[in-house]
Amino acid sequence: MHEAESFSLLRDGAILLGSGLLFVLLFRRLGLGATLGYLVAGAVVGPHVLGLVGDAESKMGIAELGITLLLFIVGLELNPSRLWRMKHEIFGLGLLQVVACGLAITAVILAAGFSPAAAFALGLPLALSSTAQVLPMLQSSGRMRTPFGERTFAILLFQDLSIVPLITIIAAMSRNPADAHAPPGWLLGLYTIAAVVGLVLAGRFILRPFFRLIGNLGEREMFIFAALFTVIASAAIMEMLGLSTALGAFIAGVMLADSPYRHELEADVEPFRSILLGLFFLAIGMMLDLQAIADRPLFVIAMAAALILTKATVIFAIGMAFRMPWRGALALGLLLSQGGEFGFVLFAQAQSGLLVAPEAASLFGAIITLSMATTPFLMSATRRFRAQPIAKHQERDGPTTDGANALIVGYGRFGQTVAQMLIAEGVPVTLIDRDIEMIDIAEEFGAKVYYGDGTRLDLLRQAGASEAELILFCLDGDQIEPDTLEGVHAAFPNAAIFVRAYDRRAVIKLRGAPVDYVVREVLESAVSMGRRALSALNVDPTQIDRTEQLYRARDKERLHAQVEAGDLRAATDRIITQPTRG
Repeated sequence: MHEAESFSLLRDGAILLGSGLLFVLLFRRLGLGATLGYLVAGAVVGPHVLGLVGDAESKMGIAELGITLLLFIVGLELNPSRLWRMKHEIFGLGLLQVVACGLAITAVILAAGFSPAAAFALGLPLALSSTAQVLPMLQSSGRMRTPFGERTFAILLFQDLSIVPLITIIAAMSRNPADAHAPPGWLLGLYTIAAVVGLVLAGRFILRPFFRLIGNLGEREMFIFAALFTVIASAAIMEMLGLSTALGAFIAGVMLADSPYRHELEADVEPFRSILLGLFFLAIGMMLDLQAIADRPLFVIAMAAALILTKATVIFAIGMAFRMPWRGALALGLLLSQGGEFGFVLFAQAQSGLLVAPEAASLFGAIITLSMATTPFLMSATRRFRAQPIAKHQERDGPTTDGANALIVGYGRFGQTVAQMLIAEGVPVTLIDRDIEMIDIAEEFGAKVYYGDGTRLDLLRQAGASEAELILFCLDGDQIEPDTLEGVHAAFPNAAIFVRAYDRRAVIKLRGAPVDYVVREVLESAVSMGRRALSALNVDPTQIDRTEQLYRARDKERLHAQVEAGDLRAATDRIITQPTRG
């Protein structure tokens, strides 16, 4: 029996992953996005079409970890100071969007003939948009770090935070006798406050010292374990209290957002988040009752169109009320007009509370799915609005996020000098180093250095390399390999790459690498000392200049010959071994 269950699990896993891979590749090729690919893949292999995989509910239990990890990564993007700076957008724009869209969609559902309780339980979840779909689109289009991106992010963040009150509202409306013993809403509110305060204190006094200890060990596997433990433990605490597991993960992320370990945590958790979120959408696709949808296709299409039109109109009006230009407001409305992944979770809660029938939950799940299918096309429409000169000007001149124009990998004695020169000219920089002691010392002097291995592409990407104009490797010793630089250049082709080389051997090794500038770490300081030594011997300053120029010319010729030949012994005749003055 045990062997049969193991085989079934492996077989289901192979089918789900294979179908997900196939449909995501197909849908990305068609420009429809990964989310819709996962949903269709789940529907095709699920019990209502091919019947290759069953028991979607058990898989959903594991897959919901994907939502939890997504909220943890969202939290890591928001340190408390940035949250405070965005408070008007989050709690003004975000709150107004959820309330206004929820009430408007509820009215539409009432007009379609549903009871007030069912319309409310269905309308409020449909006010939420798809964080999992919109955020990657913003990032890939380069709009995440613009005022438009910040407003979109603020609305999505409030939507994610509103999960707890929405769950509380639906639980309070429940008609299920089994829910009679559930805690009342006011008690859940107290639990929420107590849990948030507890997680904040834990993040301050436990998590940071904990990750500092892990960082000192230098074991990446331990860091991954610690990151997953943090997410799952915070989510488990919230689940024990009957609260949103996603909120617990989000608070844990916020508490670590301004820590030196933020980018390392993002890079380590991201693969698990991607896999589990894909599994979540696969399970949602499996749970769709396609027969119920086939019985009422016109209803699904009409309601999906009504959902998109209602949300786009309401969000456009809110954007205009917040003095956005009309193009930006319309683009915001179109981008957030779809239903979101949390709608499936809230529909399931409404179904268990006997507020909606299973058929209705499937129908409105299909409405969310169809609305998601329109998002890539609507995103293309928003690019047309962005292309107008006024929209461009406003996106450039407004306040931006904490993204970097330069990434400096290695914050030792060399990197510190480079960083200070860039900062002096107002160039925003992100600093990365693996030395915990150096990070702590730098913090005492007011420098923010992030922990991590800056030669890893995933960590560079999380640190903002996609938007960086410069990536400077200022590492001690001979740590940079040509293959590493090839990968960095391929991943971030718009960034110029500067490298600190240990010596001539390191420069020769990097021949042919896609590097814009290489400097030997002791060259300039050695030349400076040579000049000072000649000056101390009362050599004429003009002659000192000529001597420096001679050395530099010969050294350059020798280095060029060495790089061309790949041999340290090339052009030894250019070494100065005799006086050059007559």
